[in-house]
Amino acid sequence: MAPLLDAGLFCALIGWGLPWQSSHIASFIVASALNYLLKVRSTVVAERRTRDWRLHAGLVAVGLMALFLRGGVLGLLSLDWGWPAQVSIIFAVIAGLAVTTPGHAGVLSSAGAGSRARALAIGVVAYAFALRFVYLGSVELLPEETYYWNYSRHLDIGYLDHPPMVAWLIRMGTAVFGQSQFGVRAGALCCGAITSLFAYRLTRNLFDEATALAALVLAQVLPYFFFSGLLMTPDAPLAAAWAASLYYLERALVAGRSHAWWRAGLALGIGAVSKYSIGLLVPVIVAFTLWDRKSRRWWLRWEPYAAALLAFAVFSPVILWNAQHEWASFAFQTSRRLAEAPRFALHKLLASALILITPTGVLAVAVALLGAKRADAGADPAHAGGNDAARRRLFINLGVLVPLAVFALFSLRHEVKLDWTGAPWIAALPIMSAGMISAGTALNGLRARVRAAWAPTLVTMLLVYGAGLHYLVLGLPGVGYGRHIELIPVGWHDFSRRIAAAAAAIRTETGADPLIVGMDRYAIASELAFYGTEPSQSAMQISSVHLFGGIGLMYERWTPPELQEGRTLLLVAWDPGELTGNAIESHADRLGPIEDEVLRRDGKVVRHYYHRVAYNYRTVPRS
Repeated sequence: MAPLLDAGLFCALIGWGLPWQSSHIASFIVASALNYLLKVRSTVVAERRTRDWRLHAGLVAVGLMALFLRGGVLGLLSLDWGWPAQVSIIFAVIAGLAVTTPGHAGVLSSAGAGSRARALAIGVVAYAFALRFVYLGSVELLPEETYYWNYSRHLDIGYLDHPPMVAWLIRMGTAVFGQSQFGVRAGALCCGAITSLFAYRLTRNLFDEATALAALVLAQVLPYFFFSGLLMTPDAPLAAAWAASLYYLERALVAGRSHAWWRAGLALGIGAVSKYSIGLLVPVIVAFTLWDRKSRRWWLRWEPYAAALLAFAVFSPVILWNAQHEWASFAFQTSRRLAEAPRFALHKLLASALILITPTGVLAVAVALLGAKRADAGADPAHAGGNDAARRRLFINLGVLVPLAVFALFSLRHEVKLDWTGAPWIAALPIMSAGMISAGTALNGLRARVRAAWAPTLVTMLLVYGAGLHYLVLGLPGVGYGRHIELIPVGWHDFSRRIAAAAAAIRTETGADPLIVGMDRYAIASELAFYGTEPSQSAMQISSVHLFGGIGLMYERWTPPELQEGRTLLLVAWDPGELTGNAIESHADRLGPIEDEVLRRDGKVVRHYYHRVAYNYRTVPRS
């Protein structure tokens, strides 16, 4: 009865004029209440668990997870595919049932957690993947994603701020799925699956099947891995290559399989074409082969050197691009960062760890490393020739600590970014998952607390992801939209349409298409370039603030200032102050008035934006 009531009430509410975004929440709440009264409550009463707050919290969590997933299905079918909402709700209800039916059974089950752990783990992995899949093409792209999409429109073997893998993946995704949000992000979804697969296989080699399944859960749910499998940034292919590299390096160094070196070299090369930071695995390899007695033989074997040559060959196009462009990308990522004013940022590095793997994850890694140190007291892996457990712990410890130590030293005098330490946490997945499976003996009290914290942590993260994605696509009752759409993408479609209309007015006035200039590094320009390709709009010509002496990254190469001489520009900014001053006035014959516009979504004001026309642009300012 509940599913029928759900779909019927949804259609009725739409017929009465209620927006379908709100109708689906209302009909779900009513249907869930009916389901509880007619089906669930009898079981609760029979088992005398009416005052069991954990049970009721579990039921609420399952209900919310179902609501958020069905909202994604509804958005996918109605917004992306253009289906009528009355038809889409049928499939949305089915998606909700796919969550509530096994979810309620698991919550109401009296069996111990151990006996149903495998089913719960598979359910969590499936839900996390489904959540990303249904929202992949509905959530508007972040500025970074549209900037890398612009990479793919200017396909090359290198770029100023990153290697080219992200551009190649976007080009393949959009070739298959079209110039769409799903097409841009399809590669990230595939990379996330690859990362999870190798994390699972690595953990199974180091521990056992049950621990590997726990690692698979973490690789799907922890923030860094969830978002690197959703957002198309260089971290998506980096994480996949990092996980693959660790897996094959473990096979080579710990298991002693010489053929694994070839695959390790290939994975490292692919990682280097994705993001330069994978180079931090090289000191991990060196440290392990120096420390571990069994591995020292590899210094006299040809396989590691052949693997290094293979990695170098895969990476060689990036080297060639840099050689042809005055080593610009290498300088951008090294000397430019080192030349920045000294700034202590270790606290930001620690904060980023709490965000990327949650406080529970940080505690789990710390407890595991301390516990391993106690367990290894008196047993030196360098002299414990047959101690495979000690060698495995050494491999994990170095895989975690060496890259983190490099970032920690750097942060003592330089600024750091949130995602920098993301990939190195892949090496920590096996020990985090081992702590989930067994509380162990050393530090038993703290280990038990950390282990108990994992279940609420993972459920909370899934609810946060679901609520956030639902908010970005369908909204949440009573919650407005933040003004910083460069961080919370909720208005780029409308923004692009409005700027396209302003550009059309200038075309009518001057008889030529204006060059639209986003007055920031790349966010405005990149978003307008992507959403300006929609079929309903004329293609817009886009550039960045480098035309007025600012930093435009790759836009400096895509739209050189000297080629824009004499053009009419439409300047677009979030702050009216960015459209005034000598830096603007000296580069144009005359300027139009500053126009103040309001960006809205669902009838609510998101933020103001400003634009201004600059006539007859010149590269050399007037004296």
